[in-house]
Amino acid sequence: MRIMGLDFGSKTVGVAISDPLLITAQGIEIIERKEENKLRKTLARIEALILEYEVEEIVLGLPKNMNDSIGERAKLTMEFKDKLERRTGMPVALWDERLTTVAANKAMMEAGIRREHRKEHVDKIAACLILQGYLDCRKNKENN
Repeated sequence: MRIMGLDFGSKTVGVAISDPLLITAQGIEIIERKEENKLRKTLARIEALILEYEVEEIVLGLPKNMNDSIGERAKLTMEFKDKLERRTGMPVALWDERLTTVAANKAMMEAGIRREHRKEHVDKIAACLILQGYLDCRKNKENN
């Protein structure tokens, strides 16, 4: 069993996959689309990755506002969640993703990745952070 983590953006979706033991998250790709509303190819690619990696659950980052309210980006993410569940027939858990992009950029700075190269990696790293937080929370619940 594996879990897929997704960071849904206006033009990209960062994708991460757990290891079979559900301990670590690894970024695998960034799915790009030309227009925000064009999701058919994005959903088809996610479906192909689900089959390839034998995914049984999906976690999707929910970009809440800092005051815990739901803004426009979060509403679009929840609509994407509904489309994803209908397309795949799989459960999709929402995970608070506040500050994951900030953390991803900080990690890349600390790793010495130049500013002009960070944009091509940030969504994949954010997906890893979303998934890793979810995996760690699951593990903590199991241990308590």
